[in-house]
Amino acid sequence: MKLDRRVLLRGAVAGGGLAALQGLMPAWAQTGSPGLRADLPTLTGPNIDLTVGQTPFTVNGRTATATTINGVLPAPVLRLREGQNVRLAVTNQLDEDTSIHWHGILLPFQMDGVPGISFPGIRPRETFVYEFSVRQSGTFWYHSHSGLQEALGHYGPIVIDPAGADPVGYDREHVLVLSDWSFMHPHEIFEKLKKSPGYFNRQRTTLAGLLDGSDRMSLEERRTWGQMRMDPRDLLDVNGSTYTYLINGHGPQENWTGLFRPGERVRLRIINASAMSIFNVRIPGLPMTVVQADGENVRPVETDEFQISAAETYDVIVRPTEDRAYTIVSEAIDRSGMGRATLAPRLGMTAEIPPLREVPNLTMKDMGMGDMGGMDHGSMGAQPGGAMAGMDHGAMTAAAGGAMAGMDHGAMAPQAPAGTMSGMDMAGMNMRDAENAPPDMAVGVGVDAIAMAPANRMGERPIGLQDVPHRVLVYTDLVALEPNKDQRPPSRTMEIHLTGNMERFMWGFDGRKFSELVEPIRFERDERVRVTLVNDSMMSHPIHLHGHFFELVTGGPAGRQPLKHTVNVPPGGKVTFDLTADNPGDWAFHCHLLLHMHAGMFNVVTVRPMEGAAS
Repeated sequence: MKLDRRVLLRGAVAGGGLAALQGLMPAWAQTGSPGLRADLPTLTGPNIDLTVGQTPFTVNGRTATATTINGVLPAPVLRLREGQNVRLAVTNQLDEDTSIHWHGILLPFQMDGVPGISFPGIRPRETFVYEFSVRQSGTFWYHSHSGLQEALGHYGPIVIDPAGADPVGYDREHVLVLSDWSFMHPHEIFEKLKKSPGYFNRQRTTLAGLLDGSDRMSLEERRTWGQMRMDPRDLLDVNGSTYTYLINGHGPQENWTGLFRPGERVRLRIINASAMSIFNVRIPGLPMTVVQADGENVRPVETDEFQISAAETYDVIVRPTEDRAYTIVSEAIDRSGMGRATLAPRLGMTAEIPPLREVPNLTMKDMGMGDMGGMDHGSMGAQPGGAMAGMDHGAMTAAAGGAMAGMDHGAMAPQAPAGTMSGMDMAGMNMRDAENAPPDMAVGVGVDAIAMAPANRMGERPIGLQDVPHRVLVYTDLVALEPNKDQRPPSRTMEIHLTGNMERFMWGFDGRKFSELVEPIRFERDERVRVTLVNDSMMSHPIHLHGHFFELVTGGPAGRQPLKHTVNVPPGGKVTFDLTADNPGDWAFHCHLLLHMHAGMFNVVTVRPMEGAAS
């Protein structure tokens, strides 16, 4: 283990060493924020030692105890090279078990780091050695897969340099780790959500907002949402009411600063390492060219803003030509707060911080109700009255899409067995009736809705960005830089439903939360399968598959479907991907919103046969 010399030259070592180095370097070569650790320490080489422990962490003048790696939050950058072998010795100094999962890294499943799936976990005061060959390059990250430690600071970035020439040309780079921090313990957050799912939502529609038009909803729309007992502003379960949004461990007031020299091509490796947050990222006044998604190179595409869901990564190139500062904004999708950092030619410079934009309203399309007979729901709520004014929702019949009046999510009987909807009128829900539910769906207390008309929304601008006056990245913009390795047509198809009961904060796949009794998802080794994820809920779900990349079916150029390890499935939406199950073993498959996974949206993907096993 050694400190990367390149980081020293960037001035990324804290304390007196940083001061000494800054005295030797021109201002443009320095990176950092006065009085704070400027950048992330970097570890490289074939042998790396990591220690998981507890460390005081201060943000916005308040201090708490974080779960850290080598005493820093975020954890050190691991700088590896494609083709090398790496040995990572992880020592646990906590009083509970821990683990490290290498997110997006292709390796043997025994090294994947998921307790109970691929290894037992790392007990207190013990060391576990992860060892594998590095088979890829790009921007990735690592984090705990034990309990809720990830929410307490147990995460860090991985940068893997390619073995040959990098197709992306750049003069300088910065790693940007986006995350969320609360002084409320994640177990307490979870308990509050179980008792009251809207506990953290301080942005609900109000009578005053109805009267003055600021809620951008008509009385009829308000009545409809009220009858459904659903909240049109339920965008994030946990938000800026308790979270401080961090960039490289710095709160907005602390203003992490990355330096550049005007005219340089600067590569920003952006990682969403948050527990429960989805961000919209922009740099006002500075276009971004996306060159990589989830560590895989894509054809360059210029944009002004993109949404990054939990666990995704995007690499962008920016080329600031002016001698001025730029604000990096990571705004929570419910507009309850933002992370903020700065790009500047010199330390101490700042740029204007844009105000939080207005809170988006969900629409019937976000409930999986399609276009409701051709109505333009994308514009609903754009002005007082919205597109639903005057619509007779009480007259809607089950045949025409379900009578929503009087729907009572709280009426689900907790003792109702799978396959029944005791205490409810199925025709009164935003649901297809039980006979039309997918055959493998466990329709019971864990499912409060089944989308009637889920739509492929990969080409749509994300929620809240439909009407912004600039370019917005969508999944269909992504095209793989190199041809896909496996271009066989899928031999079978599979549909997996993302389900939940929002009133009870229950989440699962196909109506079942994870337990030892849940049947794993099985693939034959090297099988080619087309998987469709259908989101029956009103919440976004970033779904992550360990040990594999899948190809998003975007309708783009043949043979160049973009590769992803995590994909965000929007409310009422569906996403289709092609998977080559070429990595044998048992792999975690889950929503990467930590508390959704904790509440049950998790399963195991098993790929067989193993090496040397008979088929």
